[in-house]
Amino acid sequence: MQIKNDERQSFYAGCQFVDIEDQENEHVFPLLIMYPTYKEETVEKTGPYTISVAQDAPLSDGLFPLVIISHGDGSTPFAYRTIAQFLARHGFIVGIPQHPFNNRENNTLSGTIGNLKNRPNHIRTVIDWFLKEHSFSSYIKSNNISLIGHSMGGYTALAVAGGIPTSFPSESPDQKPYCLSVDHDKRVQSLILLAPATGWFREKGALEDVNIPILMITGEKDTITPSFHGEFVLNGVSDAGKVQHIVVKNGGHFSFLSPFPDFMKSPTFLPSQDPEGFNRKEFHEDLQNTILDFLLRSF
Repeated sequence: MQIKNDERQSFYAGCQFVDIEDQENEHVFPLLIMYPTYKEETVEKTGPYTISVAQDAPLSDGLFPLVIISHGDGSTPFAYRTIAQFLARHGFIVGIPQHPFNNRENNTLSGTIGNLKNRPNHIRTVIDWFLKEHSFSSYIKSNNISLIGHSMGGYTALAVAGGIPTSFPSESPDQKPYCLSVDHDKRVQSLILLAPATGWFREKGALEDVNIPILMITGEKDTITPSFHGEFVLNGVSDAGKVQHIVVKNGGHFSFLSPFPDFMKSPTFLPSQDPEGFNRKEFHEDLQNTILDFLLRSF
């Protein structure tokens, strides 16, 4: 394998797709998994995307940290494929669930209290699955679990880590806000928030129980989750000293998504668009290394 500008890379990226059961809500949802393997990668095509992976390859021997990525509202796990591939090549097991009823294929729960409650449960279900599934459980450092959340995934990560969300009036049939109970999963030891949507943690004390290392990266020109979303985190967590905040010059909200193929890029497809002059491909090379450095420092 040719190592590109990073001597730390020591694995190929294995890839699997599995369906896991959310017993609480009685439905099944897909999980994209990338992980370290010794089997050489080949170029695979999945829908409109191509990526170099070793499909259904065996895991390399060893113990590896676990990273779960929570996608944004109405998005797809494939939007984070290059970050997952990069981490797998550097010794991480990565799972990206497709959040039921809040994804590209079916977004019927977007903007509802049900979605606010369900999303953190999906993350807990995925962690449970990894720690019980025999083909992964013995390879995972169970005390080294991290979450990456983009946009609505940032909400999800903070809720899992102890945040107490309050819904907006528009999210309930009676047009009233509600303080929601979400189970805190103490197995999660660090968070990476990419352009996080945090308005649900606007109430005083909503984030005071979030007390783990956080890397928060926001875009200077993000018009969807502008700067006040980051301020909710910085002003709300119990120890702001545990938050590393990076503002990406000229970065937009969708700049954190993996670069799209040229034929998908269009002004009418907003996720493919960046502020003028922004180079998403170059940014992702820096982003991936920043994420890796944080994860390696956090434990």
